[in-house]
Amino acid sequence: MFTLNKLLSASSASKKLLLGSSRKTRIVSASALLLAVCAFGAAGVAPMAPDADDLPIKSITQELQLPHLADQIAALDTLQQNYISEERVRSGDTLATLLNRLGVDDADASNFIKSDAIARNVMQLKAGKRVQVQTTEDGELNWLSSTVGTGAGNLKNIEIRREGKGFKATEKAIALEKRIEMRSGEIKSSLFAATDAAQIPDNVASQIVDMFSTNIDFGSDLRRGDRFNVVYETFWQNGEYVYAGRVLAGEFMNGPATYQSVWFDDPSVASSGGYYGFDGKSLKKAFLKSPLEFSRISSGFSVRKHPISGLWKAHKGVDFAAAIGTPIRASGDGVIDFAGTQRGYGNVVIIKHWSKYSTAYAHMSRFATNIRKGSKVSQGQVIGYVGMTGWSTGPHLHYEFRVNNEARDPMSVDIPNAQPLTAAQMQKFRTVATDMTHRFALLSPENSNVRLAAK
Repeated sequence: MFTLNKLLSASSASKKLLLGSSRKTRIVSASALLLAVCAFGAAGVAPMAPDADDLPIKSITQELQLPHLADQIAALDTLQQNYISEERVRSGDTLATLLNRLGVDDADASNFIKSDAIARNVMQLKAGKRVQVQTTEDGELNWLSSTVGTGAGNLKNIEIRREGKGFKATEKAIALEKRIEMRSGEIKSSLFAATDAAQIPDNVASQIVDMFSTNIDFGSDLRRGDRFNVVYETFWQNGEYVYAGRVLAGEFMNGPATYQSVWFDDPSVASSGGYYGFDGKSLKKAFLKSPLEFSRISSGFSVRKHPISGLWKAHKGVDFAAAIGTPIRASGDGVIDFAGTQRGYGNVVIIKHWSKYSTAYAHMSRFATNIRKGSKVSQGQVIGYVGMTGWSTGPHLHYEFRVNNEARDPMSVDIPNAQPLTAAQMQKFRTVATDMTHRFALLSPENSNVRLAAK
C-alpha cells in the first residue's frame, strides 16, 4: 500500500528524473512519461464487447409455394424417356432375338443393320460378346454399340446411331490392355484336359504343342503326373477378357526330362522372333517329331507282316492312326517334289528339303489348297488330310523320313537345331530368360500356395 511518504518520495524521484542534470536527459524522460500516460488512458476508455447472451433475437419466417404433384407428373409425361440396355450374344442368336432381348422394336433399325456394310458386322458377333443400346420408351433405337474382331487380334468398336430419319454406322480401332498370365497344370489324361482344368485357353494349349512338338509326341509320350508351366499374353478391354496372345515361355516336365522354351524377339533384327532354350539355342529343329498334332503310332519302323499281302517285309515308315480328315503338317521347310497318286501309297505328298533330306506322307484323303509340285511349304503348314487311299486297311498316315532317298526311322533320327543367337543378342536374351526363370520358380509345386496375379 502506498503511503504519503512513498508517494512524495516517488514524486520527488520523478521530478529529479524529469528535470535531470542535462537538457537531453530531461527531453527523453518527458517523452517516456507522455507515452506511458497515453497508453494507460487508451486502455481505460476502450469499450467492452457486448455479451452474446444480451443480444436481441429476431425470428423470420417465409412461406414457400410448393409445386403440385399433379403438375410434376404432367411435366414428366411431356419429356422423352430413353433407356440403356446391355446383353451378351448367346449361341444361336439371330439379329431379331438379340434386338428383342435388348428391347429394340424398330424395323428401320433392323433393316439398316442388315443392309449397311459396317452395321452388318453386328450379325457376326460371337457368343459372349456385349452389345449396348439406347432406346426410346417405344423401343425405337437411338444408338447401338459393340466390339467386333477384324482378324489378327485387331478389334474395332462399331456404333450405329440415329441421324435424323435414318441411321449412320461408324467403326474405329480400340486400344487393348495387355497382361501377363502364369499358369501350371498336371497331366492326368490328356494335355487339353489338363489345360482346361488350369483355365488355359485352347489357343495357348495349341502353342504349347507347337513349342515342344520336336521333343514330345503329345499323342504317345505323355505320362500321368507330367507337369507343365506356361507364361502367356492376354488382352483386355474395359476389364473384360478379349483373347489370349503369344506364349512367352513354357516348361514341360515329361517323365525324367524337362524341356524349357522362351520367346525372344530382337527388334533390331527382322524376322528374329522365335523360341529358344535358356542357353540361347534355337528350339526350332529342322523337322517335327510327328506330322500330326494328336495321334498314336499303329505301326513302327520295322519288319512286319503286310496287312494286305500277308508277306513279311520291311516297313520303311511310321504309321500314325488318326480319324479321317485330321490335318497333316509338313515336318520341315521345303518344296513339294510330288503331289498325286502312287499305287499303294494312294494320295501322297513328297517334300524335298535342303541337302539330302526328304519326307513322304501317304494315304491322304485329299490335299490342302495350293499343294502342287514346286510349291514352297514351311514347317507346320497343313499339306493334306488323313485318309485311307491306296493299300490301307484303315484311316492313318504313313510317314517316311529319307536321307539320300534311303528310309530312316523318324522317331530316332538325330536332327540338328537352328543356329543359336549371336553374342550381341545374348545380352538382351539373358534379361528375358532371367525374368522367365523367376516366373517358373513361382509356379513350382513348393510355391503352389503363392497366389499369382497378372500384370
